[in-house]
Amino acid sequence: MVFFAVIGHQAKNDGSFNLNDLPGAGGRMDLLCRCVQASLFLSHGIREDASCILILSGGPGPVKTVRFDGASVRSLSPDERSSASFIKKSLEIPAGNLFREVTPGVLVRKAGLETLLGEHQFGVLDEHGIDIRNASVEELPEGFLLSDHQNFTAEEELLIRELPRYSLGPQVVHADHAIVLLWNEIDRRRSGWN
Repeated sequence: MVFFAVIGHQAKNDGSFNLNDLPGAGGRMDLLCRCVQASLFLSHGIREDASCILILSGGPGPVKTVRFDGASVRSLSPDERSSASFIKKSLEIPAGNLFREVTPGVLVRKAGLETLLGEHQFGVLDEHGIDIRNASVEELPEGFLLSDHQNFTAEEELLIRELPRYSLGPQVVHADHAIVLLWNEIDRRRSGWN
C-alpha cells in the first residue's frame, strides 16, 4: 500500500462549499481532487494498492481528514467534481476521532497531521530533499506527504522535521503532478525498469 497525504491549508472542512466553485469557495478543493485522481487512477482502472488522504484545515470547523482507499472505493470517476462530491458528502456527516466510512472506500474523521504521522511512515516531498532516483524501492517510505499550493506552516514543519525528504527534480511542480511523478518512479522500480 502506498499512501499520499496532502494538506489542504485553505480547504473547507464543513461541506458548505459549492461544487461549481472548487478553487474559490472550496479553498482550492480543485487541487485536492486532482490529487485523489493522480493517486488512484490508471488509464483504465484504479490502483488498489493506493490510498489518498486529504487533511482539510481551512475551517470553519476543526481539522478533518478524508481518506480514499483504492481497493474498496466504488463509483468514483476520474474528474474533479466526482471526487469533490464524495468529499462534500463526507464532511456533511458527524465525524469523531476514528475514521467513519461514508461510502465504500471513503472515510472521514476529526483529526489532522499529528495523528496521521503516528499511523504511517511518511517521507516529505521537498525540492531540497535527496533525489528520488537515488533511492531504491526498499528505502522509500510507505507514504508521501505533500502540501497544497502553500508551503508547510511553521507548526507543520516542527511535526515533520525528522522525516526523510525527497526531491522529484529541479523544478517545483503541482502536488497532483508530483504524485504522478512519484507513481512513475515507484512503478519503474517495482517492474525492474531502468
